[in-house]
Amino acid sequence: MTDITLPAVRPNNPHFSSGPCSKRPGWSFDSLADAPLGRSHRAKLGKSKLKEAIDLTREILGVPADYRIGVVPASDTGAVEMALWSLLGARGTDILVWESFGAGWATDVVKQLKLDDTRVMKADYGQIPDLGAVDFSRDVVFTWNGTTSGVRVPNGDWIPADREGLTICDATSAAFAQDLAWDKLDVVTYSWQKVLGGEAAHGMLILSPRAVERLESYVPAWPMPKIFRMTKGGKLIEGIFEGATINTPSMLCVEDYLDALKWSKDIGGLDALMKRANDNLATLEAWADKTPWVDFLAKDKAIRSNTSVCFTIVDEDVAALDAAAQAKFAKALVARLDKEGVAYDIGAYRDAPTGLRIWAGATIEASDLEALTKWLDWAFAQEKAAL
Repeated sequence: MTDITLPAVRPNNPHFSSGPCSKRPGWSFDSLADAPLGRSHRAKLGKSKLKEAIDLTREILGVPADYRIGVVPASDTGAVEMALWSLLGARGTDILVWESFGAGWATDVVKQLKLDDTRVMKADYGQIPDLGAVDFSRDVVFTWNGTTSGVRVPNGDWIPADREGLTICDATSAAFAQDLAWDKLDVVTYSWQKVLGGEAAHGMLILSPRAVERLESYVPAWPMPKIFRMTKGGKLIEGIFEGATINTPSMLCVEDYLDALKWSKDIGGLDALMKRANDNLATLEAWADKTPWVDFLAKDKAIRSNTSVCFTIVDEDVAALDAAAQAKFAKALVARLDKEGVAYDIGAYRDAPTGLRIWAGATIEASDLEALTKWLDWAFAQEKAAL
């Protein structure tokens, strides 16, 4: 039986939430002292801060020089919606769905935009659709990393360089932790609150020249809200991609994003960020390999996320319970860890299979994950004994 002795070492940082995610190591409110509060974001200082955020984003992520990068409203959701409403409808659309956010984008396209020529290609949680079945003469919408399923695409090799349609990629829990294939991506979106642990409500929208050409040559059949409009008189509004945001951003959040970007650069940039996430995943894999009561939701290591790591409870006694009792068991385990102050917000996403979801992105220390695994075993043993 698993040891029920209280572990001796506690994680220094118990913040394992998958969004908003943990702040960088060493973060404090003092990091935001240079925020231009009470100043207009359209003043020289405010615009320079936003432009610096765009420039550092390009440098650290390796975004090609001819791609536009913009700060947009409403987090990753706002960025994705801007892309869907502005770009789709010019040709058929393939949408890949293997978790809740991809399902949400499919709902928007089918039920809100009401695009008839749409194929929704689905896979269960823990799996991925047949990437070889995608038709790149059409526009393709997909998540690079499924935050709620712990599944990511293995790489960009499945996307042809000579595609006819656009690729629209929700990369919110992949950017800064996984190697995005920029030459295969026409639209990339993410939010600050994921891998870099920034504050919420701001999104990033990155457009390839092919995406810009579509924006300037295609007018959707539906009315376009002001907050989505990226063109005027048939031309891209370049200011959006130079720091002149559509609406008012929080300069406190901008400062926090800048702090995270500068930390990323200081520790070695994208390579260092990816290594931290990969090392964190390796820590959890080593634990799972020797732990009989737990398994990854994503069985295939090639598609396993190194940020939002999802587990199922496979202990035979727990598995024998009905679905409601299994969910109650998992919630009790999570609540016990929360009460001890060693892990916050690690329950599976509400639409996902019952289990655990542990953030392993670059702001998390491997030593904290190592300590957490001991507490996971302890909490499981406590709950198992209570059955």
